[in-house]
Amino acid sequence: MYNERDDREKRGGGFNRRENDGKKQYERKPKADPSDVIYGIRAVIEAIKNEVEINKILIQKGIDKDLFEELRTALTGKDYQLQYVPSEKLSKITVNNHQGVIAFISPIEYKNIEELCDQWMAEGKEPCVLVLDRITDVRNFGGIARTAACMGVDAILVPSKGSALVSADAMKTSAGALNAIPVCKTDALKNSLFYLQQSGFQLVSCTEKSKISVENYSFFGPTAIILGSEEDGISHDILKMSDARLSIPMAGDIASLNVGVATGMILYERLKQVKAAK
Repeated sequence: MYNERDDREKRGGGFNRRENDGKKQYERKPKADPSDVIYGIRAVIEAIKNEVEINKILIQKGIDKDLFEELRTALTGKDYQLQYVPSEKLSKITVNNHQGVIAFISPIEYKNIEELCDQWMAEGKEPCVLVLDRITDVRNFGGIARTAACMGVDAILVPSKGSALVSADAMKTSAGALNAIPVCKTDALKNSLFYLQQSGFQLVSCTEKSKISVENYSFFGPTAIILGSEEDGISHDILKMSDARLSIPMAGDIASLNVGVATGMILYERLKQVKAAK
């Protein structure tokens, strides 16, 4: 049975009650540290040396140069996403001594899309890759991953920067789907899409600006279905290189769908066609 107090204690936070001159007083409990962070210069350096999957590293603005020097050396030649933030932001993530550095680690091991592509082609498969162009909302990402797993998608491809990556929140929202479907991260999304295209994939962009409905398109063969960011959709360069631009038919006055809903609809149309052909 659900118990709100037990749930709050597991998540951390809440209040401690204490007596002071016969009066009840409350003070806020510190929240538990997120499960996907490591902090402290030495801990982060060791994670880098051991090639732990790291989504991003937050570094305090104006950090002591002597403290930072060894970390800077460890980062040489690496392509991690770095953000320089005020000390207050780091202290909101953990109340412990972070020494001005916090790293967010990935709960999964990212795959290489080019290697997966070569494997699929060698096996004669007709895979479907879901491409998320700058989807930044972590919960949207987790929900989309869950839908993708249900709709038979073979892999998800995301850019390494400017995009939501696999975090504890994304894992929770995906209901475990991010453990079941390969997620690939690329430093150059356009180049990875070109590789897929040259390997025989059709690039299909889902955009409300198209007059061609998803219902009137054949999704057979290796396919990469592309969805764009919550703010401005698919980037112009990727739209330009797409083999097809498709829209989802709508009847109301609202001009666009939530990206998670749009993903489910276009993936369902593909699945329906594939199942009907069997």
